[in-house]
Amino acid sequence: MQSASISREEELHWLALKLVPGLGARTTGKLLDRFRTPQAIFRASRTELEAAGLSGTVAQSVASGCTFEDAAQQQERMMQAGAIAITIGDARYPRPLREIFDPPVLLFARGRVELLDTLCLAVVGTRRPTPYGIAVAERLAGDLAHAGLTIVSGMARGIDTAAHKGALARGGDTIAVLGCGADVIYPMENRKLAADLVLKGLIISEFPMGAVAFPQNFPIRNRIISGLSVGTLIVEGAQYSGSAITAKLAIDQGREVFAVPGNITSKLSWGPNLLIKQGARLIQDWNDVVADLPPESRRRLIEKGRKLLLADGSASLNGDQASLLSDSSQELDATARRALEALQVDTATHLDDLIEKVEDTSPSELIAALFELEMLGLVKQLPGKNFVKVW
Repeated sequence: MQSASISREEELHWLALKLVPGLGARTTGKLLDRFRTPQAIFRASRTELEAAGLSGTVAQSVASGCTFEDAAQQQERMMQAGAIAITIGDARYPRPLREIFDPPVLLFARGRVELLDTLCLAVVGTRRPTPYGIAVAERLAGDLAHAGLTIVSGMARGIDTAAHKGALARGGDTIAVLGCGADVIYPMENRKLAADLVLKGLIISEFPMGAVAFPQNFPIRNRIISGLSVGTLIVEGAQYSGSAITAKLAIDQGREVFAVPGNITSKLSWGPNLLIKQGARLIQDWNDVVADLPPESRRRLIEKGRKLLLADGSASLNGDQASLLSDSSQELDATARRALEALQVDTATHLDDLIEKVEDTSPSELIAALFELEMLGLVKQLPGKNFVKVW
């Protein structure tokens, strides 16, 4: 695995490889497995390239190096847009995406690249939602982002837009995966949302800078939305919609699928309702999603919240993170038990007073214990770092 940064010359070779006509992600991956680097691929003869499985035409395009001029133009566009290239060998490349059948070999990114290393959940749906669908998408995305998940969607009009806005409104993290160039605003009415995403979230695309949003691009980008995510939540969509395709991709990738039930007389409910009949988890609130995440994912959410608390004493143990570890069989450690015993149902206890009451415990250990108790729904935090036991 390469370091986080590559030289401009190495980047040029990656871009040139990406731009070879007729060279898809899976074939490019096989070439990299064989030749190890783009430079080695371009040094190979046409005969060697054909022996690696390329057609004569594609092998000739690679051997001729005809895409390097376009690659240089891509570098210029990236610099103008403030975008960077993240290759599949980059340490910042998201591990869940690397594990899918045909991962993109290169991503163009604008914004907070560190979000690629967070726990992601896809929220997708129709471009023509009902008022109910918009309200549900905004609420669920906001609650899930507040609970520590990064919301992934496609910045399309409708449910995608609602999901991004819901996450940002709650101060959460969100990633937009585009079916066009990372510097192209589509749809145009999302210009402000795109600016907010670059500043507070992240925009990524596997399509070259300046690429137009052709209809055939969207099913291709949907595998990235589901591939980045631990699960996919469908809010509204017809039976054969793009969101249904994303759900199928998530299933094929071994990821969780969640669906919000809808009115049985509405065509926009056919997609999620059918998914529920086929085994998708029925979702009524954010906790239905979190409770069904794999144990490792829930542990990551707890650790993320604990670090936020330790880094910022004013951070809130928000109620939207309760019940992450709702398994009643889980035993509390000694610090958590003593903290629970020290708290009362009808009287709030300030954190400083609690530190004095729970002896032989460091403040960081107590904060972690309180966080865990709130995850279990046993403790609630009130304003001003005051805590009560849940009745």
